[in-house]
Amino acid sequence: MLQSALKSDVSLVGSTAPKIREMGSQDGSTIIIPVGSVEQHGHHLPVATDSLLASAVANAAGEAVAEEVPLLVAPVVWMGYSPHHTSFGGTVTGEFDTLHELLEQVADSVLENGFDAVLFLNGHGGNTALVDAAVSTVGRKHSEVEVLGLTYFELANSFIDDIRESETGGMAHGGEFETSLMLHLYPDLVDKDDNPAVNWEEHYDLGGQDLLEGGPLSVYRPFEAYSDSGAIGNPGLASGEKGERIFDGISEELSTLLVEIHESNVDK
Repeated sequence: MLQSALKSDVSLVGSTAPKIREMGSQDGSTIIIPVGSVEQHGHHLPVATDSLLASAVANAAGEAVAEEVPLLVAPVVWMGYSPHHTSFGGTVTGEFDTLHELLEQVADSVLENGFDAVLFLNGHGGNTALVDAAVSTVGRKHSEVEVLGLTYFELANSFIDDIRESETGGMAHGGEFETSLMLHLYPDLVDKDDNPAVNWEEHYDLGGQDLLEGGPLSVYRPFEAYSDSGAIGNPGLASGEKGERIFDGISEELSTLLVEIHESNVDK
């Protein structure tokens, strides 16, 4: 994850301290903090999937607008809130309050460099409440800075129906969506021959039904309630070609948002 970030032209960790200060001092500057997880993703995807994807999207979108937006991308916060995955093994999780404090401290540190806006870019559904909480508390503490939070895969809602083949429930944890992205970005990390999964079936109609069709009802269950393998969705329909289209669409949506954030904070 760190090696991948170092290759980006907008990488904070690949920059010198003077460059970071100079970037932060520019009018309308933005720092992106990807937030991922290390958790099981079935038999076919690595446990770093959420962290890898959040970081890749952040860097691609940042590079696309680097000529017009002063921004940097921080290294991914790789530990997420994933207690519901621990029974399958391979998961590294933290307590909610600990992770909330971690996000606050990361934001406090990077904002010392003068950035006008900070965007938490989330890659794990279980982090949604965590990121929302950090937006509120960091925003209150740093009232002079615009603080925002976003879950990257929700940016696909406007175009995903033109790409997906699975029915509702097929684009979930380790399903057609994430597996396609990984086949595009990190094909060597995908086990194409061992991908058992079942479609996401939630008992309550108001609960979540798909990665891109979250319901208004929050429900907590350990993940074995949904799947014997740890994956839900239809990874068998995934392809690198779909992943490229999804990645390009999400990156374009995020790039547009980054320009809007910059324009909103110029001469703030």
